[in-house]
Amino acid sequence: MRTVTATRYVTPLREGGSLPAIVEADDAGLYVLKFRGAGQGVNALVAELIAGAIAQAAQLRMPEMVFVEVDADLARTEPDPEIQDLIRASAGLNVGFDYLPGAAMFDPVVEHPAGDLASDIVWFDAFVMNVDRTARNANLLIWHRQLWLIDHGAALYFQHDWQGGLERSRDPFALIRDHVLLPFADDLPGADARLRARLTPAACARAVERVPAAWLPAGARRAGFAAFLAQRLESTQAFVQEAVRARSQLV
Repeated sequence: MRTVTATRYVTPLREGGSLPAIVEADDAGLYVLKFRGAGQGVNALVAELIAGAIAQAAQLRMPEMVFVEVDADLARTEPDPEIQDLIRASAGLNVGFDYLPGAAMFDPVVEHPAGDLASDIVWFDAFVMNVDRTARNANLLIWHRQLWLIDHGAALYFQHDWQGGLERSRDPFALIRDHVLLPFADDLPGADARLRARLTPAACARAVERVPAAWLPAGARRAGFAAFLAQRLESTQAFVQEAVRARSQLV
């Protein structure tokens, strides 16, 4: 991943609970910045990095991920005390995503994605246990007539309580019933074949290695993530069958 330095705070994105922002960086690009000092803490950025890397390995569209260096002095020009505190608390390394100008939020009433793409995204979200791709908050953008995945900070939620974490690797993920794309996902067995061919335990391990050491200081925790993902890859039938069952109650 590239590393850029934030040079200007442009505007907050207040629809996000963690108060992300659009910033300009030293490469003249605009990025959606996820702050390390936000309420969800560094765990949300760990989930963003790992889930995002897995999405990329699965060949799903995502804005480019970058590391963003933030200087506490960036807060001096901001009149909002909340934003000032957030910037200062996030001094150092953070995570950003390429800003997609003109992108629109996905609306399932208007947009009807192809069944294979919808199935691939449902499979991916079940794999990383992403609870935040619902009709209320789809976290999908339409840009250049294509679906783009954003916001994976709520994925891999087992990391908030590591006790029994490995056992959860075979969880069928019943919350897939709320997935915004589930009604369109008419090829879930096909998605299982496609994405298992693209993902390997080595690819999952590389996704975990993307996380800076300061954010995963314990070697056991880094190894735990890799083991969790490898075991989940061995038991995809559990969550695929659950998704098929949940979809059968919708269509």
